[in-house]
Amino acid sequence: MAAVTATRNGVNPTTVISIPTIEVRHVDLKIIGDSSLIVHRWSDKAKSMMLAKQRKEATQTKAAKDPEQDFRDSLYHCPDGAYGFPAVGFKAAAVSACRFADIKMTEARGAFHVDGEMVRIDGEPTMREDMVRVGMGVADIRYRGEFLAWSAVIPISYNAAAMSVAQIVNLFNLAGFGVGIGEWRPDRDGPYGRFHVATDGDRT
Repeated sequence: MAAVTATRNGVNPTTVISIPTIEVRHVDLKIIGDSSLIVHRWSDKAKSMMLAKQRKEATQTKAAKDPEQDFRDSLYHCPDGAYGFPAVGFKAAAVSACRFADIKMTEARGAFHVDGEMVRIDGEPTMREDMVRVGMGVADIRYRGEFLAWSAVIPISYNAAAMSVAQIVNLFNLAGFGVGIGEWRPDRDGPYGRFHVATDGDRT
C-alpha cells in the first residue's frame, strides 16, 4: 500500500494506492554442453585500436601475432578468477528461443533475469586455431579459447506471475538446441555452443 498526497483547492487529500507485490522467485538451472563452446572476448588491445581508429589517431605498426596471448585474451573471467561467460549471452539465447515456444520476446525480457554479469563455466579451455575472413575477403588466423567439455549453473530470478519455472526450463532447453552461445553457434549458422538443461540422468 502507498499513500499519495495531492493538492486541490488548498486541501491535501490522501489517496491510498494498492501496489501488487511482484512474486520474485529464484532458480539455479544447470546446463551441460552438447558441443564445444568457443569464446572470443574483446581484448583491451583490440578495444584501444578501435577507439584510436574512431578518433582518427595515428596508429602504430601492427605487432607480430602472439597465438598464446590471443588465446588468453579471448577468455572471460569471473571476479574470483574462474572462467566465465557473459550472463547477457544466456538471457539473449533464451529470449531468442521464444520463437520456438510461441512466447512473445518482449514479455520474456521482463519476466526473468540471469543474475550477475558473468556465469561460471566449468571446464578447461584449449587453444583453437581458425582461418577467418575479415573486411573485403582478407584472410586472417584467429586463436581463441574452446571448451570441449563444459557445464554451467545459471542463476535466474523470475516473476512467478508472468512465467513459470517450467516455461523457463523449456526456453533454455530450446535455446541450447536451436540458438546456442559463443562463436559459430546455431543462431549464426554454426554447430557450436549447444547445450541442454541437466536431468537426473546426467547426474548418474
